[in-house]
Amino acid sequence: MAAAGSGEVYPTLWGFSPALDLQMQCLQTTIQHLTTCDDVPELNILLVGCGDGRHLLKTICQARRWPQRRLNFFIIESDLELLARQMLFLTLALENPEQMGLQEKCDIFLEIFGNSLIRSKTTAYVQDKCEQFIKCVTDPEYQQSVLPLLNLSCIKFKERDELEYIFKFWRTPEPKLFPIERYWEVKNRQFLGKRYDSRRGAYDWDLNMKLHDRGAAMISAMEYNRWRETGVAFMIREGIYDVPNKTLASHMTVTHRCGKVRARGYWGDITTSPYIAYGIETEENSLLKTANGVYTKTAQDVSQYNLTSMFHELVTGQKYTLPTAEKNDGEEGKACNFPSNGSVGQTTIREEDEQTNGNTDHERCDEAPNYIKINNVIIHFLPLSWVTDLHRRSKFLSLFNIIYFSCSMVHHLTADYRLITASKATLIVELTKFMVDLHVDKVKSYVSIVTKVAKEAGFATTENLDWKRDHVATFERMDNTENKEL
Repeated sequence: MAAAGSGEVYPTLWGFSPALDLQMQCLQTTIQHLTTCDDVPELNILLVGCGDGRHLLKTICQARRWPQRRLNFFIIESDLELLARQMLFLTLALENPEQMGLQEKCDIFLEIFGNSLIRSKTTAYVQDKCEQFIKCVTDPEYQQSVLPLLNLSCIKFKERDELEYIFKFWRTPEPKLFPIERYWEVKNRQFLGKRYDSRRGAYDWDLNMKLHDRGAAMISAMEYNRWRETGVAFMIREGIYDVPNKTLASHMTVTHRCGKVRARGYWGDITTSPYIAYGIETEENSLLKTANGVYTKTAQDVSQYNLTSMFHELVTGQKYTLPTAEKNDGEEGKACNFPSNGSVGQTTIREEDEQTNGNTDHERCDEAPNYIKINNVIIHFLPLSWVTDLHRRSKFLSLFNIIYFSCSMVHHLTADYRLITASKATLIVELTKFMVDLHVDKVKSYVSIVTKVAKEAGFATTENLDWKRDHVATFERMDNTENKEL
């Protein structure tokens, strides 16, 4: 999506498709062609425009479900603010359980992820982390000692300076620097136009006739209307949500009476909602029960469970189950039916343990951070300009086994990307199924457009795509003989 009149891409603050475990999406033919290092297969993954890091987090958290592999992630985003947010999400996920309880971690994550306004306690957490992030982008040795799984060596000095500026802005306590309530209202008025006075009806139409009809029926009217009106998606704790979430701020070139200027504001989504990423799909069948054709749980409930499950599995390697889950033995056995080589067990976290850990204030913020250590995972942040230059760098040639493109960045997918993919590589492209802005005819035609673009780039579809069923499209890299036949 390009900003009107600027040719720029709007920041993807949250994705338009549910979070994926990329090892689950990877084609079997791709797995068979992996290279090995020290007898450990390497899976090289390029994420272009993922935005919120949801695929990265889910893949890391569920890595122990699969045979041991070394996971190398390479991330390119349209905005540096998105890389900064991913650093924040990553460190939050890696917080030591002794310093932050599972429930508190999940609540803070959801607030930062999808709320225009957050609690003062969450703001304090973000400000504390900014001190560390500034050191990380300015001192490579410190960064490697604190977050060894993160590789910033490719980031240019100019971009490091910009990241430092972003973190300093986040750290500034003055709320008037980012009046998101005013930004949200102005953007809402511009989008709705004459419909603004009857906006409740517009919200209901978008929810029922678009999101629900396309498979996001978990989103309730109450939570969706609240988010469309105020930008506050998740209200889990009974607290006061009154501090602007500065991590949602970004810059865009806009036309002003004095010419084009670079303006800070809120340029993200105001129609689809943050619920799509974690709130409409789950492995927990008890959350999918309906009564009179309506789901008894909401997208907030599902988001909270999914993130709790991911963070628990990251620490223990075992599948999380609800302490008071209402399910029969047959459902329980089915939910834990993973391959034996994944050796994933099942465990339950007691509520009293969560409450004990969750009430911990950040008393140790002045101490050296003690994050969870993860083996066989390296995350490379790449410069924004490299999205069109990767094939010109020899170290990337025939490297990537999985490439993911968001729908906002797919215009960068060209035949050059075939040069940097390994044999039988998997290409995953996000579809526009849940983009409320688009008419259904454009959503349908987008599938054909993506298929054509992938074919021209040297990738063939693996199955028939259905615009109403699929939220991503999967393709396989063709070899030279297959390409000539087509």
